[in-house]
Amino acid sequence: MVVGAGYVGLSNGLLLSQNNEVVIVDTDNSKINMLKNKISPIKDVDIEDFLLNENLDFKATINSKEAYINADFVLLATPTDYNENTNKFDTTSIYSTIKDVLAVNSSVTIIIKSTVPVGYTKTLIDELKYSNIIFSPEFLREGTALHDNLYPSRIVIGSKSEEAKQFAELLSQGAKKSNIDILFTNSTEAEAIKLFSNTYLAMRISYFNELDSYAQTHNLDSKDIITGVGLDPRIGNHYNNPSFGYGGYCLPKDTKQLRVNYNDVPNNLISAIVESNSTRKDFIADSIISKKPKIVGIYRLVMKSGSDNYRSSSIQGIMKRIKAKGIEVIIYEPTFKENFFFNSKVLPKLEEFKVLSDVIVTNRISSDLFDVEEKVYTRDLFNEN
Repeated sequence: MVVGAGYVGLSNGLLLSQNNEVVIVDTDNSKINMLKNKISPIKDVDIEDFLLNENLDFKATINSKEAYINADFVLLATPTDYNENTNKFDTTSIYSTIKDVLAVNSSVTIIIKSTVPVGYTKTLIDELKYSNIIFSPEFLREGTALHDNLYPSRIVIGSKSEEAKQFAELLSQGAKKSNIDILFTNSTEAEAIKLFSNTYLAMRISYFNELDSYAQTHNLDSKDIITGVGLDPRIGNHYNNPSFGYGGYCLPKDTKQLRVNYNDVPNNLISAIVESNSTRKDFIADSIISKKPKIVGIYRLVMKSGSDNYRSSSIQGIMKRIKAKGIEVIIYEPTFKENFFFNSKVLPKLEEFKVLSDVIVTNRISSDLFDVEEKVYTRDLFNEN
């Protein structure tokens, strides 16, 4: 069974339900009702297609204890938000769920898919005196979560037990990709793989963003420079499109958690990756403010095209900085149904939004804005996420 019907839980649940009986549990009854009607509660083209067209053996419920009793594997995909006060992930939901599972099923294999601090799983095993808990990191992108599980870059399992090998086989069986790289390691190393992978991606984003800041400051062609740099095959022309900073649910919190894990280790780079994101947002906001707009329009709150997620999107940081200077901010976000977002008016009509905005700020360019191109501020050079 799978606990959590977000990107991670739902994509894993549907992958496994091709060949296994799967129960998806979530506390949000609206999500459960949508799944019962074969409607995806998140924006993901492959998930939407799977629900409608694939022969899947799954059911969705809010009755978790009934599902725990008969489960061979329980996948935990609950949120582990970063707590700025404690400087670590909030793993409360993981701990409480495992306690609930073990209270009714003492032989189940528990797979932690939520991101956790380095060393967490070992500490949990020691504390609960239950060894059959496995951490297995997830490497997916919001909006293409199921695709990234059907065609995984790799499968990492934080255990070398027979149960770990069985779980890896279940994931491989559901994937469409063949010859998948599978790595069995200890739980702590698997946790480190997850945090270091995401921090590397954040570093790459930050690198090209700082290159772009330099080019913009000196009136150079940023696109030409990035293209030339990427022609080196060791660097490559991928994941190099400038943005307003890295955002979304994973990268901001994972980089901060890794920095905390470095408390007793000398470092410069890891801390700089976290700090560079704020520097980039300051630079972008200052560039917009220098245009002296009376009204700034924010085109889309989402992280990227093809997503419906606003969590920690970089454009929100730009908004806050602009508003702090007393500049009015309006928003166009068709997936947001309220009239205000953090005290900024949300306009339902795109044409009205275009007319009222002196500058239109968008992290990623859209054909919707081609007719007001002279108003648009973006650092999207390659028209891709």
